Amino acid sequence: MRSINTEVSPKIAEVIEASIVEFTAQCYELYEVPPLGALVKTGDIYGIVSNSETTGLEPGRKPIARGKDETSEEAVYESSPQLSKLLRSHFTAVVVGYKRDDRIHQHLSPQPARIHGFVYLCPPEEVEEFSKSFTFLNILLNAYAPIPVEELIFATLKQMGHVRDDSRSFLVAAGKELAKQLSSNITRLKNILEKLK
Repeated sequence: MRSINTEVSPKIAEVIEASIVEFTAQCYELYEVPPLGALVKTGDIYGIVSNSETTGLEPGRKPIARGKDETSEEAVYESSPQLSKLLRSHFTAVVVGYKRDDRIHQHLSPQPARIHGFVYLCPPEEVEEFSKSFTFLNILLNAYAPIPVEELIFATLKQMGHVRDDSRSFLVAAGKELAKQLSSNITRLKNILEKLK
């Protein structure tokens, strides 16, 4: 197995909350969150982006509308430059594995991610390496997510398929694995497979 250096990808965020099952990271740039289903990494821990949002920094204080007299959304930020300091974009990632001794383990990490750990969007070759096995699908099938898990799995497989020369074969193999894991839940399996067509 080849060793991948995540330093080739720029850091995009920093961990602000962490548990064994997930971590939340604040993005360095407002609105620049990784897409749903993207594979990200902090330290040796891999996660799949399961949710993202932009909120005000103060929990009880919601942003207010400011663009009534502006001609564009950009003009809102130009006339109120403090907004970029009062808002934050962050995302949550379900932990789906970790790397130890140059080997990927697709199960929960023994330790949570470190607070203030840098988060990187995994480059295509690392996504391809990680997705050689579908063991992580079991974690996603049982994950708590604010969106339907079927949508998360669909988004993840689509993201992973994009880095492969033969994305169709990859999706067919993923579908076969899902059929094994969901043999007792045909409705759920059908919901995912229909999206993968």
